[in-house]
Formats: sequence, structure tokens, C-alpha cells
Amino acid sequence: MSSSEQNPAPTSRPARVTAAAAVAGLQALALFAGGVYVLVNTLTGTPDGFTQALTGGATLIALGLIPLLAARGLLGCRSWSRGPAIITQLMALPVAYTLLTGVGAAIPAGIALAAAAVTGLVLLVHPTTTRALGIGRPAS
Repeated sequence: MSSSEQNPAPTSRPARVTAAAAVAGLQALALFAGGVYVLVNTLTGTPDGFTQALTGGATLIALGLIPLLAARGLLGCRSWSRGPAIITQLMALPVAYTLLTGVGAAIPAGIALAAAAVTGLVLLVHPTTTRALGIGRPAS
């Protein structure tokens, strides 16, 4: 048996899947950064509610695991990864709307988040992505 038969070449991943993974990865990074920011400010400042602030920071970090795992699954072309990735994009839309109705730096942050969420959704529901992830194939 030749080495090419033992280790077949991996199938190529479409650019749309890679881009969707990048969007999810950036969202995970943003959630982690936000969680660390809240935790550091909680520990170094004087929050109104210490326990609530700690819980909020820890929650942001924990929520960052969802898009991180989805991005990792998308890079491996795993069909299960599309669900968590889509959920992440759908959860981002109301947050983006809330930021857009704010003031100051919240507005550009809302625009960036909305653009990322819509881009992610478009990439995730594209037929090329669904084919690459093996979604919608007839049962054998």
C-alpha cells in the first residue's frame, strides 16, 4: 500500500467556509477580550455590583467558546459546526441593534458587529458552504 493510499490528500476547503470560520473566530476573540476587560475593570475598579460584574465577565468568556468551537469545526469542514456558527450570528444581531441605538463609540461597534453577523450568515447559508459541510446530501 502506497503512502498516498494510507494518507489520502485532504479535500480542499472552499474560501467561503474559511471566511465563515474567520468571522466566527473574530467574534470569539471579541467576546474573550470583552470578558477579560470586564473582569480586569471589576478587579481594579469599583463596580456597582461586584458579583454581577464578575458574572458578566465570566459569561462573556464562556460565550466566546461557542464561536471558537464553531470556527474550529468549520475549518475542519464538520457539518455540526454550522449550527453554533449560525446561532452566534443570530445572537449578534440584537446586540448590534442595541449598540446602534447607543451613543459615541457604540455606534461604530454596532456597525462592525452587524456587518460581521450578516456576512457570517450569508457565508454560512451559501450553497457552496452547505455542500462543503455535507449538509443536505441525500442519505445513502
